[in-house]
Amino acid sequence: MSIVTAKEMLIEAAENKYAVGAFNITDLVQMEAVFEAAVDKKAPLIIQTSVTPSKFLRRDVLVAIYKTLAESAPIPVALHLDHCTDVEYCKRCADFGYTNIMIDASKQPFEENIRQTKEVVDYCHSLGGASVEGELGTVSGVEDQVKVAEDEAALANPEQSVEFVERTGVDLFAPAIGTAHGVYKTKNPKVDFERLGAINQLLNNQWLKTPLVVHGGTGLSDEYIKRLIEMGGAKFNVSTELKHTLIDTTYDYISANREKYDPGKIDIAVKDAIRQVVGRWIDTLGSAGKA
Repeated sequence: MSIVTAKEMLIEAAENKYAVGAFNITDLVQMEAVFEAAVDKKAPLIIQTSVTPSKFLRRDVLVAIYKTLAESAPIPVALHLDHCTDVEYCKRCADFGYTNIMIDASKQPFEENIRQTKEVVDYCHSLGGASVEGELGTVSGVEDQVKVAEDEAALANPEQSVEFVERTGVDLFAPAIGTAHGVYKTKNPKVDFERLGAINQLLNNQWLKTPLVVHGGTGLSDEYIKRLIEMGGAKFNVSTELKHTLIDTTYDYISANREKYDPGKIDIAVKDAIRQVVGRWIDTLGSAGKA
């Protein structure tokens, strides 16, 4: 259908009480698998890359592949830079064609977080065609070599969240509510659903203007996911599950076919496995058929 910003599809998702999956990819096979799953499900899609893969694979190469796939896909697709702490790198990725940028200054003092986030927002909005995600509070766990101990994780204050959004002008807002990057250590992690609902109420009471983002999707139960959507979650980030699927599938294939030297068959096995994972997420998020 079209190359779009994340905000365009997420406003519709939030208004209609479903969420869009934002899937972190680390190579072309994963990107193609995610595209194929979304097209098959007729679902809007956000492709994400963390900073390290974007540098390793090169942002210009990633954008070129994304545009090639997106232009022929009958669904809206955005390309998102995830958890970037470098203001200048955020700007360069927007220059190259990323349609959504996350500036993550959440570990900075509040005023510095606002300053850095606003700088990226102002730059991306001046370009046109790029929306910006900001974060307040700290999501525990690991994402792209950014480590946060659980006891350091600070949840977003609802009133401060409003100030943050109003002063920065961010298009999407990721408040820390207790979800975590990586693998949860318990089946029932402590997630503050009410905090997300309160933030959504304060930000979007009269009309929806700032869709909310849930980080740390891997490992959340269907019950948790549906409740988070009810509370305003419109974008769900999924990273760890795709990494595990890629590595585990590769290991299983090689273990079972040790005498075969056909990389293409490994790619096929990985693509099939990733496609199944993404399809399940799309169904759970309620975005199937919403493209």
